[in-house]
Amino acid sequence: MNWIHLDSEEKLAEATTASRTKPIVLFKHSTTCSISNTALNRLERNWKNEEVAGTQTYYLDLLSYRQLSRQIAENFQVAHQSPQVLIIQNEKSVYDTSHFDINYPTIKAEIEKLLKK
Repeated sequence: MNWIHLDSEEKLAEATTASRTKPIVLFKHSTTCSISNTALNRLERNWKNEEVAGTQTYYLDLLSYRQLSRQIAENFQVAHQSPQVLIIQNEKSVYDTSHFDINYPTIKAEIEKLLKK
């Protein structure tokens, strides 16, 4: 996966703007949580860039950037979870899931639905 690391409000704003032209995937990760590590590893092992071409992937280290995590919850009106995946399209969260429900086939299917619109 080609992660873009979210480490500032400016990058979050850029990601939000990018969602106007393509879906973005945002992975919120707690680096000290075994469930979060498992979800991240499963996603990275199964991810195929060629199958979801045109999608940008963003990674947020929750422990280092707690304020950004709170801002994401507020901006996209989703409850904070960790780990959590959001798909953002047109500046709105159109899909979110967490913990062991994070899986590549479902995320890919959601992206494909958005790209067909």
